[in-house]
This record gives sequence, C-alpha cells and structure tokens, in this order.
Amino acid sequence: MSTVLEINHLTVSFDTPDGAVQAVNDVSLLVEEGECVGLVGESGSGKSQTFMAAMGLLADNATVSGAIHFEGSNLLTANEKELNKLRGERIAMIFQDPMTSLTPHMKIGRQLAEVLIEHRGVGKAEARKQARAMLERVHFPEAERRLDMYPHELSGGLRQRVMIAMALMCEPAMLIADEPTTALDVTVQAQILDLLMEIKDSLGTAIVLITHDLGVVAGLADRVAVMYGGRIVEKGAVADMFESPAHPYTQGLLACTPRLDEDITALVTIPGQPPNAQSLPGGCSFHPRCTYVTERCKAERPILETTAKYRAKACHLDALEAAE
Repeated sequence: MSTVLEINHLTVSFDTPDGAVQAVNDVSLLVEEGECVGLVGESGSGKSQTFMAAMGLLADNATVSGAIHFEGSNLLTANEKELNKLRGERIAMIFQDPMTSLTPHMKIGRQLAEVLIEHRGVGKAEARKQARAMLERVHFPEAERRLDMYPHELSGGLRQRVMIAMALMCEPAMLIADEPTTALDVTVQAQILDLLMEIKDSLGTAIVLITHDLGVVAGLADRVAVMYGGRIVEKGAVADMFESPAHPYTQGLLACTPRLDEDITALVTIPGQPPNAQSLPGGCSFHPRCTYVTERCKAERPILETTAKYRAKACHLDALEAAE
C-alpha cells in the first residue's frame, strides 16, 4: 500500500494570556491507502488538533512545527490557495456536530452541489444530479425530495449522512472523521459506522477515525494510535492492541470499557485527571495516574519505540511488566 499521509514530529502549541498550551507534542503517524487508522484518547489529548493542523484550520494563535506530507506535498508549508484546492477535493473532514457544520440558511442540495461547482467546475444542473446520486449512495431516503430541505428539517442521523455525502462528492483520497457518531443514538451510530466501512471497502478511501470510543475503533479501524497529554503513547494493529495492550494507559482504557461477555459488578476507572496542557508533568505525562510508576517515570520522558511492525509504545516498562 502507498502512503497517503505522513506526519513527522508534529508539535502544536497555542499562545494564551496564561501561557503556552502544548496541545500536540512530537507526534508522528502514517496513514496508508485504503486503511482506517483510529486515533483514541480522552478529551484534550490532542487528537483533533493533530488533524486540524493537517487541514490548515488551526486558530491564529497556534504555533506549528514538524511536517505533514500528503501525497508528497508538505501541508504545513502550503499556502491558502493550495490548501483550498486540497480541502474537499483530496482531503475531506467530517466534524463532530453536523448542525454547526452545515450552513443553516442553505438547502442541503445547494450545499452539496457547491462542492462540485467550486472544485470541479460542474454546472448547477449536473451538480444537483450528482448530489442526489451521492445522497442515494450513502443510503439517504427520499433523496430527491430532501435536496430542497434545510438542515434543521433533518434528524441528526440524516444530517450526518449529508456531511458524509458532502465529504465524498469529489471522491477524496482521505477522509477525516472527528467523532462521527457523537450525539447519535446507538442504532444510528451503527448505521453511520457501517456506512464508513462500506466507503472504505468500495472506494478505497483512507479514513482517519478520531474518537474516544474503543468500541467504534474495534469495529472499523485497521490500526490505532493512543494519545495522552498530546503524545502518542502506543500504536499498533487493532487486534494486537486489544489482545495485548502494552502501555498502562491503553490497559486502563480497555479495562474501563464494559464487555457483554463479562459480569459487571463495578465500573472500572483510571484514577486522577488528565494533565493540564499548560503545565505537563515531568517525565512520563501519565505517571501521576499510573499503577506501575517508578522514579525513572517521573524523571525521564519515555520515547515512542517500535517493538514490531506497526507496533510501538512509549513506556519504560516492558510489556510483560506492564501486564502483571
């Protein structure tokens, strides 16, 4: 498989009146053609900011270093015109809340058609025809009639389908899905995930799935990277990560996930709170919450080291010690 996206040593910080906020710290990640990569972590771990940087959508007070190569071009050095050409045509993003992502005073047919008019120079009539076809492709009921509806007239699940259809209008090489099932009921969540799986398999589109839900990752992703305190602490194939998590944080996340094949007598939690990005602890950022903490963990930041193909962890303990 060829590499679609390569992130190398990405660091993102934000200047605020209270000091610098270190949102992303030395992140490196590969996304290959036709695969789904899950990015997992608690709120504030840096998941979304990593790919907001790739899309050129960071706030004005952001400072960025490193490199993000997409199909051979460094997105961090691209100008606005170059980014606008890539966004929507080669890279598309589905945001958490479709209601705030869609323009409320425009009918959905017009919003979908504008993608083709802007990026492909397609005429209005043909663009509308292709918009209807794309809605039907994402299993949108009564597509022709609903092209003339406004976003507020649709359910949350249908609005999310509109967002997916809009993202796919130009058949991009990579789709970034940021918490695509947030605020949807369980049945609709399953439908959206099935749709993303269908897109990956039928179109060969690379998908980055940003989520805090390990169940979503297990059902859709091929590989997963776990973020904590702005850093990737573990990454690997989904099956390997779920079967033998090597980092204590990953173990904690999995332990917190209820299972249908186990009796639940009490919910498991990870003690403590996520770190403050303005004052990250020394050494390993997870050490204040870690069961296996040592003096070395407090003093020395672990390096993300490759242990096997696609498998890496940033922890001073080896896998056997961490599993005891």
